[in-house]
Parts: sequence; C-alpha cells; structure tokens
Amino acid sequence: MARMINIGFGNCVNADKIVSVVNPDAAPIKRMIQNAKGTPGLVDATQGRKTKAVIVTSDGILVLSAVQPETIAKRFSDTGAASYTE
Repeated sequence: MARMINIGFGNCVNADKIVSVVNPDAAPIKRMIQNAKGTPGLVDATQGRKTKAVIVTSDGILVLSAVQPETIAKRFSDTGAASYTE
C-alpha cells in the first residue's frame, strides 16, 4: 500500500515517488517551474497561496505546496519513509 504524505489543504503525494522537497526561491527551481507551467508535469496544490515548497517526483512531476519544506520533510520522516536530519 502506498504511503501518502499530506502536503497541505487535504492534498497528498505518494511518499515512494518523492525525490526531493526544495525551496522555490532558487533560480534553477524557478526555471523548472516556468518550464513546467501549462503542462501536465506541474501540479499546483497551493490553493491560491504562496508557494513555499516544490516537491520533485520520480516521474518528473513538480508539485507546488504552500507548506514549508521542513514540515513536509518531517511528515515524510514520521512515516518511516526516510530519515531527515539538519
């Protein structure tokens, strides 16, 4: 059974598909988002709020979230999917 990670506002992502959770402020991430806009490769789960995290999946899909990357990483590690230390 797939483990799902809550990324805010009732939206979830399959934990087994997550490659990384990154801050959207870096220029390369901004370019990735711009290139994915208008394609099926971008999922906006922010519910109209500011994007605070970008989740990159193994399928190459970018998922935008209004939840902090640290919060998503903690939820990810709480499921036993991976360990996260700072």
